[in-house]
Amino acid sequence: MEYPLRTLYHEIGEQETIDKLVEAFYPRVYADPDLAPLFQGDMNEIKRKQKMFLPQFLGGPALYSKEFGPPAMRHRHIPHEVTPKRAIAWLRCMKEAFQEIGLDQTPAGKAFYDRLTQVAAIMVNSPDQP
Repeated sequence: MEYPLRTLYHEIGEQETIDKLVEAFYPRVYADPDLAPLFQGDMNEIKRKQKMFLPQFLGGPALYSKEFGPPAMRHRHIPHEVTPKRAIAWLRCMKEAFQEIGLDQTPAGKAFYDRLTQVAAIMVNSPDQP
């Protein structure tokens, strides 16, 4: 008997969990003094895109690519000054959002966060300013 492929997307609770995470995360980002300058656009539109991207990132439906094409996230972030300090702030906001919704308490949630730490490091494109 074959079993359907279980991805992190399925393991964390699919779109419902993604939606909760995004709703917990973005108010923190917009309030963070290091990150706020990078997030000047409409928060609702940014949240909508993230709710489409994260399922794909976790092995679920490719919602983001269907509307916007391949994610190419590093390329999309090049116009923004992503410093090591900002990457750490972004991860802190994400960790707090994980904690708020209880995602930090599951093995799949921990694996998800580990993947995000790798992404944060890859996104750095500028040095910290003295």
